[in-house]
Amino acid sequence: MDYRAVEHAILERGVEWDFEPTLDRIAALMDLLGSPQRAYPVIHIAGTNGKTTTARLTEALLRERNLRVGRFTSPHLVTVRERITVDGEPLSEERFAEVYEEVLPYVELADAQGHRRIQFFELLTAMAFAAFADTPVDVAVIEAGMGGSWDATNVADGLVSVITPISLDHMDRLGPDIPSIAGEKAGIIKPGATTVLAQQELGAAEVLMRRAAEVGAVVAREGLEFGVLSREVAMGGQLLTLRGLKGVYDEVYLPLYGAYQAGNAVCALAAVEALTGGDDPLDVELVRQAFAQAASPGRMEVVRRTPTVVIDAAHNPGGLEASLDALHESFDFAKVIGVVAVMRDKDVETLLELLEPMIDEIVVSRNSSPRSLSAQELAELAVPVFGEDRVHVVERLDEAIDRGIGIADAEGEFSGAGVYITGSVVTAGDARHLLKADGGR
Repeated sequence: MDYRAVEHAILERGVEWDFEPTLDRIAALMDLLGSPQRAYPVIHIAGTNGKTTTARLTEALLRERNLRVGRFTSPHLVTVRERITVDGEPLSEERFAEVYEEVLPYVELADAQGHRRIQFFELLTAMAFAAFADTPVDVAVIEAGMGGSWDATNVADGLVSVITPISLDHMDRLGPDIPSIAGEKAGIIKPGATTVLAQQELGAAEVLMRRAAEVGAVVAREGLEFGVLSREVAMGGQLLTLRGLKGVYDEVYLPLYGAYQAGNAVCALAAVEALTGGDDPLDVELVRQAFAQAASPGRMEVVRRTPTVVIDAAHNPGGLEASLDALHESFDFAKVIGVVAVMRDKDVETLLELLEPMIDEIVVSRNSSPRSLSAQELAELAVPVFGEDRVHVVERLDEAIDRGIGIADAEGEFSGAGVYITGSVVTAGDARHLLKADGGR
């Protein structure tokens, strides 16, 4: 099969947000495949915001130590191949198709045994675990898709688990409040393993600590056992001093914006320190080199200058608050034009209320997902918040981006106007494609 046929066959298995709270199907498939997820140590990452960036930063540190690393993340920005990477590169179209064909007979066996066939995200998870075992990788960095306890990735037992900041998102699936959501995320904390906890709201922290105590996991908490000691805004990012679990790392340049990215970086550092064992710190030059090359496509990413265009995948209140703090801190915009497209199942009213103080004019649109709110529906919610004169309605995202850039251009070359494109991971991916960014890698 060629890649396009494989992609179509995977998409035919449903959508990743449609899942049953069970590991039975994926566990049965892993058994048929010979449990490839047990062929290498795993760093397992869950949380609401920052998972993908933390996974990328963890991978960067491991690769700088000359380890072969597999990374599984979701969702993708442009191509589904981005989800499964080896040595920092997505599987090629040929290799992706090969892996699919290798696991397909076992998938069909699992389909025949269950009342519901293997679903989209389960299949991709199985492909990732199989590809990493076949390579083979030295370490796998695995990002949970949604939740933790019932997420397909939880068939792996992480030697290190990382819980990034938890906030309200996917409440229809994970629960109505922070403690409920934390309870689902806590499912990746395994007996005897080390758990790295980013700073959390009190309700989440209590749930996570209780789970760790119940299973006998070792806990490392940001702000207590490790943390960011200092942070200065620098050209294109920030300069950090980080306290890890085993030492202090100074003069670390991170080409990412915002305090939340510094938090992601120190969590990645603690996770790698925990995996390596022993008491010796990592080589500081290794840490500096790894983080200096870091990238996080679609997360406060500058894709154009004059005017400056920033793409950001924020899609829930917690993530957007962190991004807007970074926008205010790192960009001296005299005027900000927002281009916004969101999913209809999100807390759209709160997102708009958070955007209003930072955005001078807003261009509302829709993205390529069938779950996207239409431009007109979004406008009906935006006008009461922004006022009619600040809202522009453009149905197509490409035209909406052009409108936003046009408004910024009309201010003049030296006006300091910028464009901020946000609202969804899909919006970020669509914008990167339209603006011809580097393909999502």
